[in-house]
Order: sequence, then C-alpha cells, then structure tokens
Amino acid sequence: MAQVEATTERIVAADAETVFDAVADYENTRAKLLPEHFSEYEVREGGDGEGTLVHWKLQATSKRVRDCLLEVTETSDGRLVEKDRNSSMVTTWTVTPAGEGRCKVVVTTVWNGAGGIGGFFEKTFAPKGLGRIYDAVLANLAASVEK
Repeated sequence: MAQVEATTERIVAADAETVFDAVADYENTRAKLLPEHFSEYEVREGGDGEGTLVHWKLQATSKRVRDCLLEVTETSDGRLVEKDRNSSMVTTWTVTPAGEGRCKVVVTTVWNGAGGIGGFFEKTFAPKGLGRIYDAVLANLAASVEK
C-alpha cells in the first residue's frame, strides 16, 4: 500500500484568526462550507476545534463513498487535524498569515492507498478528485469570511 496525498490551497482575503475560527467551527460554520459531495453531517461531540467528533459521508466518485467519523485535534503549531476512525485518512488544515488582511489556507489529506493496479489508479486520480472537492470547500470558506 502506498500513501496517497491530496493538497489544495487558497489565499483568502480575511485574517488568519477569523479563517481558522471558521474552519474549526463544526457546530455552525463547517456544514455550510461543504459541497454536495458531503452528506449525513453530524457533530457528535464538542463542535469547536479540539475535542470535536464529527461524522459525514464523502462521495468522492459515483461509486466511492467514505463513511467518516473524524476526531479533531489542534497541534501546538496551530494546525487543525481531522483523523478518521474508520480509515487511515487524515486531513490537516493549516492557516497562515499572507499579508495585510489575508491568509493562506492549505488542506492536505493523506491515506493508505490500495495495492496493485487499483492502487496505481487511486494514486493517480484520487488526489485530483479530492482536490476539486476541497477547492469547492475553500471557495465556500472564502465567500463566508471575505468582506
């Protein structure tokens, strides 16, 4: 099994603290940012950053649906990490200042991919598909926080 990685980034015209707070707000904001690829969204514990337990289904392709139960932690360097209890998938959100009133948001998702020919196709195509999904999330995030 090879590790598969998908990374998406965007400059957002809002300060880093505001954007991080929006990303970490699973109770109110996060569900509004998710495109149609996400369903059955439910906060099961917490709701604001560290200690949150959130569930959703992610339909990456017409045939591939992941049932995700994510434990949320915050690292000492200010990253938000979502670890899926149902798979090896880990998504890390990094928000850093990028000039006056702007920040850079980077979303990186890694997981252990399949082996063999299926793994080759997964490693080749899955990052692009997941990138498009998170591009939509970041566009919705920007629209919700930019003035």
